[in-house]
Amino acid sequence: MIYAEAVELTRKTLVKASFDEAKLEGELIVMHVCRTGRNELFLHPDRLISDEEEALIRSLLNRRLKHEPLSQITGSKGFMGFEFKVNEHVLTPRPDTETLVSEVINDGLSNISLLDMCTGSGCIVISLVKMLSAVQAFACDISEEALEVARLNAKELGADVDFIKSDLYENITGRFDVIVSNPPYIRTSEIAELMPEVRDHEPRIALDGGSDGLDLYRRIVSGAADHLSANGMIYLEIGYDEAHDVSRLLEENGFKDIKVIRDYADNDRVVKGRLQ
Repeated sequence: MIYAEAVELTRKTLVKASFDEAKLEGELIVMHVCRTGRNELFLHPDRLISDEEEALIRSLLNRRLKHEPLSQITGSKGFMGFEFKVNEHVLTPRPDTETLVSEVINDGLSNISLLDMCTGSGCIVISLVKMLSAVQAFACDISEEALEVARLNAKELGADVDFIKSDLYENITGRFDVIVSNPPYIRTSEIAELMPEVRDHEPRIALDGGSDGLDLYRRIVSGAADHLSANGMIYLEIGYDEAHDVSRLLEENGFKDIKVIRDYADNDRVVKGRLQ
């Protein structure tokens, strides 16, 4: 088999199975197995691949046909221009979450202490450390498996972050200038309706936000005053229909200058506020 035949195989197979990004995903599988870039793939379509590579391409293709996320198949996902390791213990970084990171950056913060709650892969805190000046960064998660992934990402990307195993504020001491979080916010009753890539392969603990999707927001916001510095900021990713409820929680807990930020698809995606 040559490059061109491998690309045609993966593309046709995924198109037939009605995957939305079949052509791109097919190419990415071949690129991952052959450890090559897109230019190489198409500039040298007649390059031979080994029998072992062909077998691995077919194996990964079968995994994708079972709706295993491509990011878990390849083991990585791009976010904010960086490449993050991912597996079944963490949510795959999503473009929606780039809105949260971009908002913190756009506010021009520097020389700050920062706490990332429910850090998962660490994509938020690591991106902020890499893109802001003089950040003293801490991050927590209840899952030790997730923290192992986050620590690996921080090491490979050269980001200095102190990771802490903690159920939200349980093991957190001190105060911070900024708290950021992308907590679980899917309503329990809606999880069964999610795409199989999410429902069956991503950690439920990182998805389930309780009956109304707000369980973690209540806990994060109610405890924020004890962990934020004077005039400290909080940035929260939200579900597209949760802006009103999360804004109200912030207002009831002493925050001002509350704003809602929309994502690239023009959905409400981030709520931020300043502690009075």
